[in-house]
Amino acid sequence: MNKQEIYNFLKNKNIWYEITEHKAVYNMQDLNNVDLPYKDVNGKNLFVRDDKKRNYYLITIKGSKKIDLKTFSKNYHTRRLSFASEDDLINILNLKPGSVTPLGLLNDKDLKVAFYLDEDFFNGEGIIGIHPNDNTATVWLKVLDLVSIIKEHGNQVNIIKMIDK
Repeated sequence: MNKQEIYNFLKNKNIWYEITEHKAVYNMQDLNNVDLPYKDVNGKNLFVRDDKKRNYYLITIKGSKKIDLKTFSKNYHTRRLSFASEDDLINILNLKPGSVTPLGLLNDKDLKVAFYLDEDFFNGEGIIGIHPNDNTATVWLKVLDLVSIIKEHGNQVNIIKMIDK
């Protein structure tokens, strides 16, 4: 799904969302220069794979946090992790670098990717900000709705307590 297809999908599912259009951003530092309505709940996404290229993971944490892949691997019993390649990103999630988002899981036809979501997103208003499969916008939606659509798609969803490194 592209950006417009994501918006149509959310609308057809009657899911509340807001859109913030902005210049293309490629990392959290770029996003600091964008005026966002819900800055504290913006998601940082890491698309990683194990050392055998058998298992893929999308980890989404709050933008202000950092993650140690060694600690994650130990805590969640995975093989050694590293960032997935650009080819993997395109072939599995149909995304370009800088556009990684949980909504990309809707493009994961073979359900290869396990999703790990920081439980902190459920605090407060329960809103999360993520790209709509394109890094020129942020879509804000309820985290419960996000989890629901990813589970409905068929990807494994894990809610985790992510301690800031």
